[in-house]
Amino acid sequence: MAFIELDKTKLQHNFKYLNNLFTQNNIQWGVVSKLLCGNREYLKLLLSLGINEVHDSRISNLKAIKKIEPNVQTIYIKPPPKRSISSLVKYADVSLNTEYDTIKLISIEAGRQKKIHKIIIMIEMGDLREGVMGDQLIDFYSSIFKLPNIVVIGLGTNLNCLNGVMPNQDKMVQLSLYKQLIEAKFNKKIPWISGGSSVTIPMIYKKLIPKGINHFRIGETLFFGNNLIDGKPIKGMKTDVFTLYAEVIELTEKPRIPIGEIGTNVVGESPEFNDKEYGKTSFRAILDIGLLDIDIKNIIPIKRNYKFMGASSDMIILDIGKNSGKMKNGDLVPFRVNYMGALSVLNSDYIDKKIV
Repeated sequence: MAFIELDKTKLQHNFKYLNNLFTQNNIQWGVVSKLLCGNREYLKLLLSLGINEVHDSRISNLKAIKKIEPNVQTIYIKPPPKRSISSLVKYADVSLNTEYDTIKLISIEAGRQKKIHKIIIMIEMGDLREGVMGDQLIDFYSSIFKLPNIVVIGLGTNLNCLNGVMPNQDKMVQLSLYKQLIEAKFNKKIPWISGGSSVTIPMIYKKLIPKGINHFRIGETLFFGNNLIDGKPIKGMKTDVFTLYAEVIELTEKPRIPIGEIGTNVVGESPEFNDKEYGKTSFRAILDIGLLDIDIKNIIPIKRNYKFMGASSDMIILDIGKNSGKMKNGDLVPFRVNYMGALSVLNSDYIDKKIV
C-alpha cells in the first residue's frame, strides 16, 4: 500500500531555522497547517514544536487543533462563509475578513458565545484574490470598528496565490501606510501588519521588508525549505521533510510501443510514440497509486532514471529501463513531492500517513 512519511527531525530543523530568522527580524509568525489536512498525528507533531499560533482554511482542522492544544491561537485564513459563523467563532480565535455583512454576523455570534473575536482585514494589493480595495478601506474600517465583540488586530494581504503577483518593497510600504492612515484617523492601534507568506521570505534576506511588516503566515517553506521566488532550496533548510512511497504491484519486461490501434486513454489523451522504439523492450513497474491520489506532474522519482509512462485512476506506470537495480514485485519506489502533490496525497483516504 502507498504511504507518505513525514520526517520529524527535519521538520523540527526547519521550524528552528524559521523561528530564528523571524526572531532576529522582530517578526511574529504563525504556521499554516492546511497542508496536513487535519491529520491528528501530524497536527500533534506540529504543535509539539512550540508553536503559539496555527492558521488553517478549514474549520474542522481548527477544531482538531483546539482538541489537541486548547491554548494555541487559531486563525481562519480565508473569508468565512456565513453558514459557518457559529463554528468559526467557537474554534477560531482570529479570522481574515473582507465583507462587512460577515463581520456583523461574527459580532452577533461572538456576543452569543460571550467571546471577543479578533479579525485581520485583508487588503487587495493586486493579485485579485481576497481583499478590500484600498480606496474603500477607510469606510470599511469605519463601519466595523464600532461593532461589539470584534477587535481588529491587523491588516493583511495575500500575494502570488492566484495570478502570481509577486510581493515587493513598494507593496509592503503601501500596506504599512494603510495601517498608519487608519491609526491616525481613528486613534486606534492595530498591532499586526500581516504582509508575509512563504513567498515573502526572500525579501528578508535582501533587507527589503519595511519595519512595519511584523507578521508572517508560513506554510510551504516550513515543510519544503524552498525559495518561492527562484524555486531553489533555501540554504540551511531541509527540502525532504516528506517522502512518498508506492509499492510495485507488477514488474514485467514489455514492448515500448503499444500493440493495436491507438485511440484516447482514460484521461482523454492520444499518446504518440517514436517509430524507432518498435521492437524494443524495457521493464515496466506498475505502482499502487494513481490519479485519484496525485497528479504525476507533482512527484519526482528519487531515482532519476525512472520515467513516467502514464497513469490511470489507481495505478502509475514507470519505465525503469533494464532494471539494473534488480527491482522486484513488492518493492517500494520513493518519490519527492511538491506542495500540491503533498496536499493531494495528504487529502487522500487511500494513502497511509506515517512519522519517522
